[in-house]
Amino acid sequence: METSKLADKLVSWIRHKVEAAGCRGVVLGLSGGLDSAVLAVLCQRALPRSTLGVIMPCYSSQEDVAHAQQLASKFAITTKTVSLDGICDSLLEILPGESTEPAISQLAEGNLKARLRMLVLYYLANQLKYLVIGATNRSELAIGYFTKHGDGATDIMPLGNLVKGQVRELARFLGIPEVIIDKPPSAGLWEGQTDEAELGLSYQELDHYLLSGEASEVVRKKIKAMIASTNHKRLPPQVPDFSA
Repeated sequence: METSKLADKLVSWIRHKVEAAGCRGVVLGLSGGLDSAVLAVLCQRALPRSTLGVIMPCYSSQEDVAHAQQLASKFAITTKTVSLDGICDSLLEILPGESTEPAISQLAEGNLKARLRMLVLYYLANQLKYLVIGATNRSELAIGYFTKHGDGATDIMPLGNLVKGQVRELARFLGIPEVIIDKPPSAGLWEGQTDEAELGLSYQELDHYLLSGEASEVVRKKIKAMIASTNHKRLPPQVPDFSA
């Protein structure tokens, strides 16, 4: 599908979903990254008077905050900034640190930040009667590269059928600033974190496998293992069935 037609279809789909839900608009997290930038511009096209982008720094990179503000300014997107540094510190003070492994503790704290951000978005959505829109793409959904009940907990995911490369193509068509398109993808959950370093493979490799089924044996095994271990993230909570 041509990129222009894809953009138009996504804009119409967003507008339809909001209307069908009886809501007034949309709220989304504005992280300064590629996916949230594309989503924000699509939402602004669909609902120019009722799109709210929320910038939620939580010991975040100042560069990411600046990129979020740059995008909002260029596309006239209404924003609200909610700093989560203090509430995150307060929670970490009272929550027990159960793990003695630094990497596990780092991941737990990163997931806490993602869940705090979703808490803010749903609070604002309830106040405004808006839908919460998620920026997770097909590449991330497929391997479970999202925080359960964090960035994975949204009402609709317009980018959910697009692999990362397709999102990047859409970004260029929409006129997203090059500095956002070209920087290494990162969830911004801790300093120096990048998606590809954490995954141990590139988005190009992942996208190619998802679209064609082709990959080296090493990459194929890695992706299949990720899909299997994160299957619970893509399913509703499981309940026992004793009817049989």
